[in-house]
Amino acid sequence: MPDIIQLLPDALANQIAAGEVVQRPSSVVKELLENAIDAKATTITLIVKEAGKTLIQVIDNGVGMSTTDVRMSLERHATSKIKTSDDLFSIRTMGFRGEAMASIAAVAQVEIKTKTEEVELGSLIQVEASEVILQEPTATEKGTSVAVKNLFHNVPARRNFLKSNSVEMRHIIDEYNRIALSNPQIHFFLYQNDQKVSELPKGKLSQRIVNLFGKNYQTQLASCEEVTDHLSVKGYIGKPEAAKKTRGEQFLFVNNRFIKSNYLNHSITNAFEGLLQDRSFPFYVLFITIDPKHIDINVHPTKTEIKFDDERIVYAIVKAAVKQALGTHNLSPSLDFGHDVNFGRPVSIQVNNPSTTSKERDYSQFKNSPLQKRNIDKWETAYQELEKERLSIDELKDRKEQVITFESSANDAVTNPVKESGIVFQLHGKYLVSQVKSGMMLVDQQAAHERILYEKCLNDIESNSGASQQCLFPQSVTFGLADFTLVMEMKAEIEGLGFQFEEFGKESIVINGIPAEMTSGNEKSLFEGLVEQYKWNTAELSLSRNENLARSLAKRSAVKIEKRLQPEEMNAIIDQLFACSNPNYTPDGTPTFVVLGMDQIDNFF
Repeated sequence: MPDIIQLLPDALANQIAAGEVVQRPSSVVKELLENAIDAKATTITLIVKEAGKTLIQVIDNGVGMSTTDVRMSLERHATSKIKTSDDLFSIRTMGFRGEAMASIAAVAQVEIKTKTEEVELGSLIQVEASEVILQEPTATEKGTSVAVKNLFHNVPARRNFLKSNSVEMRHIIDEYNRIALSNPQIHFFLYQNDQKVSELPKGKLSQRIVNLFGKNYQTQLASCEEVTDHLSVKGYIGKPEAAKKTRGEQFLFVNNRFIKSNYLNHSITNAFEGLLQDRSFPFYVLFITIDPKHIDINVHPTKTEIKFDDERIVYAIVKAAVKQALGTHNLSPSLDFGHDVNFGRPVSIQVNNPSTTSKERDYSQFKNSPLQKRNIDKWETAYQELEKERLSIDELKDRKEQVITFESSANDAVTNPVKESGIVFQLHGKYLVSQVKSGMMLVDQQAAHERILYEKCLNDIESNSGASQQCLFPQSVTFGLADFTLVMEMKAEIEGLGFQFEEFGKESIVINGIPAEMTSGNEKSLFEGLVEQYKWNTAELSLSRNENLARSLAKRSAVKIEKRLQPEEMNAIIDQLFACSNPNYTPDGTPTFVVLGMDQIDNFF
């Protein structure tokens, strides 16, 4: 039998490795930026065209490479950062992965220009499909320029899996933001299709945050710092009132490397306990510095997940650091209401807990007083007599108390109960109560209004017919680079809803009009809420852009609980609800109304 096992050609092996390293254009951006940082660059320029599909170029003023090094950098498993196996467990650099440049060269056309400070002429090398086409001396500045052209040109199947330019550009901006945050001492430039879209001067971390995410962050940041023998935590957290509905602005770095950790994110969120609204996420940029021997960064191909040798210690220190920052900046209550100042021991407070009877409550903490010790027997006797008296009264009542259970009518196939003429009234600012032919109908005013707005918004976007009202005083809104890119990408669809806005300086827009049915005066918060809800839906749900926008605006602008409505407003909500194609539920499946039949109501009596 002939031999059938053979070594793969280098070109094919590089393409297989590229599948692990180069998942999309942002993967190339990450590798090239990290290499520039490791080269001790103080200025880095990122240039992209067609969201990186046509060109990704990184130019730095770092130490550069010699003629031999530039050729070796394209070989598999070639690196300047690992000499022995021990180095694998004490990595402090970024772009240490040996096959990165070789993998990129296997699926793109790569051109590298580089020069060290000691020589007069630099080197130029051109590679295509892992094959060196040209290498010659060239005149160039100190540092390195790497241009990656026509990504996946020789692997069309991989290219077909890339998303739209706007989606791929957002991934690139995410990588750019993470690396820029972790290196505020470096001056960054970002050019997209020959236009400068971002410049980040070197400075302090707080300045970098403001430059990336907008001037409104100047008043939302609280410094955080905790230094222990095991590790240190430094950075900034956002004030609780500035928390958003999306997780996008949460950055955690370990030894200056961006990581994702649900475990540590839980410790940070726990520190905000009681200070955040439901389903809100705080802003934070935190840097953990720890001895590399206590972590393993090779547990994930993209190095965004790591393992600690003792996660509980890290969890506790991070949580304590955030709690201390909240307390130091007066962002959390300073009084411990679970502590009794008179007796110097914790008090178990149980308020309005129906599952805890009077007998079950623990009064032991109040038994320290000498006066209480003398009278405790009399008080307990009196208490027991009162209990007997209460039970004897209860025995006089009918013990055959009937428990009635019925299913919600929201589960029935009712789609349009006939509202009879009569008074519609509001119950506790939350429900609308109306008489119907079969009994009584309860309508959740917020859920009903959300369904009404959703169907109208979806129709307005698809037909581009959203009516607009002009703002008396146009308002400007400043976004971070990623959010601004997202807004401009969806400009046509947002304007279809009835918004009118235009670009207004760097990463800002000015709102000139809002949908006609919206309340004027809160244009800025309405627009920001629309973007935040859209991002949350994108992260949690799989929706088309039109449906996502319609859901987002409906969710953020529906009439809220405790809002008092006039009789004509109540009737309009009920009439418009049953004019919808699906009045029973909100877009996310919450019932909008329930009907109690006369038989069900009679059973109560």
